[in-house]
Amino acid sequence: MKVLVTGVKGQLGHDVMNELAKRGYEGVGVDVEEMDITDEAAVRRVMEEVRPDKMVHCAAWTAVDAAEDQVEMCRKVNALGTENIAKMCGELDIPMIYLSTDYVFDGEGNRPWEPDDPVVKPLNVYGQTKYEGELAVEKYTDKYYIVRIAWVFGVNGKNFIKTMLNLGKTHDTLTVVDDQIGTPTYTYDLAKLLVDMLEKEEYGKYHVTNEGGYISWCDFAKEIFRQAGMDVKVTPVSSDQYPAKAKRPSNSRMEKNKLTQHGFERLPSWQDALSRYLKEIM
Repeated sequence: MKVLVTGVKGQLGHDVMNELAKRGYEGVGVDVEEMDITDEAAVRRVMEEVRPDKMVHCAAWTAVDAAEDQVEMCRKVNALGTENIAKMCGELDIPMIYLSTDYVFDGEGNRPWEPDDPVVKPLNVYGQTKYEGELAVEKYTDKYYIVRIAWVFGVNGKNFIKTMLNLGKTHDTLTVVDDQIGTPTYTYDLAKLLVDMLEKEEYGKYHVTNEGGYISWCDFAKEIFRQAGMDVKVTPVSSDQYPAKAKRPSNSRMEKNKLTQHGFERLPSWQDALSRYLKEIM
């Protein structure tokens, strides 16, 4: 099996390539230098040249606050770039995985979001453009997985855990929001599941995060410092008191029963994932 992976410089693309190699599959990794996904001709050229059996589309504009000011650039990458890939996957009959986000939902209420819940109104430009990417995948290809993830962390890139550890070196008290609820996703664990998906044909929309229960960012920060053995006091604060340019969903709870129903193994607990991750990076 030959798999084309976009966004290999990011946290997830890096881990997907490693997982493919572990299983003896041929991973062909591209980033913007090798294939600018916003350029339809470039996408066509690379995909016709590589002729992959499967596609994992990890590349995305993920700077959530910057997207509010650079709307067109964000849309070009997340919506148009995904459309260019989906069109080619449909034309060449290549099954694809598209990584999406909890941010496609409006974050209202406290019921976990089901994969097939209707998306009504994403709260920010990033969420809206990722949703437009989902629509393109559904429009141009039949053999697809849309995998929504949340609160992502991996070895290769910036994330909340690295930010907390760095701040903890210079602060003995930090304030972290406690009214946004969800679950983290470790890219190492996620990559294994994505390759499992490539080995099957249980297409559709799925929600994937680590198990271990729903938490706030504040709870997550406390556990990071506890496991890292750092004496940092974490004080809860509301999102209103910590304004960001892009509005974040307060409810990022994701229902993952569909994974089990289709024979996929769910991810380990986020507490276990955090422990393994800290051993990797500290």
